[in-house]
Amino acid sequence: MTDPHVTLDPDPHDPVQRKLQGPLEEQLTSALKAATERVRASYRGEPFDVVCRRLLDETRAGLHPDIAAGFEPDMNELARVAVAIIRGQA
Repeated sequence: MTDPHVTLDPDPHDPVQRKLQGPLEEQLTSALKAATERVRASYRGEPFDVVCRRLLDETRAGLHPDIAAGFEPDMNELARVAVAIIRGQA
């Protein structure tokens, strides 16, 4: 499996969003990778939707509360990671 990654789509006309994009993507990606490792290590055959929910919860738990509150991940990326965990590929 390729590493999980978070990519943001900032407003191209907002210089603040463009400036913060890289550091915020790194922080979100790091939290998702850590969550993937925790969920993979404790995976015991739970169904897909439970694995996705755990990934989201664990990722948010690794973020500052203000960032976690606004974090709306690409559900396709979470699904891809969840499937890899279920298949033992993560």
